[in-house]
Amino acid sequence: MKEVFITRVAKYLPNNPVSIDEMETYLGFINGKPSRAKKIVLRNNGIKTRYYALSKEGNITHNNAQLAAEAVRSLFDSSFNQDDIELLACGTSYPDQIMPSHAIMVHGYLGGRPMETFSPMGNCCSGMHALKIGFMSIQAENTSNAVIVGSELCSPMLQAKNYEEEAKKIGEMEENPILAFEKDFLRWMLSDGSGAFLLEDKPAEKGLSLKIEWIDSISFANEVETCMYAASDKDENGNLISFKQMDPKVIAENSVMAMKQDVKLLDQHISLLAAKALKGICKKRNFDVKEIKYVLPHLSSEFFRFKIAEELIKYNLEIPQEKWFTNLTSVGNIGAASVFVMVEEILSSGKLNIGDKLLLAVPESARFSYSYALLTVC
Repeated sequence: MKEVFITRVAKYLPNNPVSIDEMETYLGFINGKPSRAKKIVLRNNGIKTRYYALSKEGNITHNNAQLAAEAVRSLFDSSFNQDDIELLACGTSYPDQIMPSHAIMVHGYLGGRPMETFSPMGNCCSGMHALKIGFMSIQAENTSNAVIVGSELCSPMLQAKNYEEEAKKIGEMEENPILAFEKDFLRWMLSDGSGAFLLEDKPAEKGLSLKIEWIDSISFANEVETCMYAASDKDENGNLISFKQMDPKVIAENSVMAMKQDVKLLDQHISLLAAKALKGICKKRNFDVKEIKYVLPHLSSEFFRFKIAEELIKYNLEIPQEKWFTNLTSVGNIGAASVFVMVEEILSSGKLNIGDKLLLAVPESARFSYSYALLTVC
């Protein structure tokens, strides 16, 4: 099979970084009041700045597909442009529309010639699933190159206007209404942005490339109920009820289209299953984590960094903190785009040498799935 290399990387973070103090200026105040959850969530997640594809007036500056296209354009130069792309695979948690597919819309913004596209569904792992599609396409000699994108546009879904009907309903029932923590929690966790890789069947002629050794993903949906969801609600048994089964009034009054997260389930399972998944992959691949120079973990919060590290030790998979490379505090949680932006930053950092091994680690809380990839600097 063909070897596969990441030969170019790019990121796109919209507008200027948004500080903690500015967040509600962009997102708005639900019921005209500051969030009670904000300080607690921000203290735990450690995020200092993030990026929003919003103006301070609350207007969207880029849609999701446009964010993805901007990252792809940053890969182009005189020797490679949109006409040279053979495969475009784009992962995201929440596309701009249910149909057409996300990658189709990105292709539309990029232009160029007709090409093969893929739009893997999912949450944080969708970017890694797109990466695996490109990896296998080149391995199988279906294509000689592939452009892979992870992107997120979360901020418009976090704006106060999306919760007004629910807040009004709560206000009619309670003297001091507050939004449910499972919804308010995510307003202070998520960020916007995109990242892109160019995959080819040979290393770049200049600069460092990253050889993809393997990519593995695993789902624990057979063991655990849904944790993070949108366009649906949970019933008393933990089953998801689709918006398709609801009256439009119920959808508005319960902020059904908003993203929700069961924080108890998250805390109970995300770290433990991350270690369990990696243990199984190490056995399958006959791989020892001591070989890695850096792990690039997608973290939703600094709170989970040490919890995951503790679980790894229990499975004899200890990775010292000096090997952890993250940028969560400065760019925020960009979901499917996070790992792409981390790779771009570490390649630009001057930290890497030929032969170094990088482990990409992406946990996804939606229904607890995990993706890992091993890269070698060359």
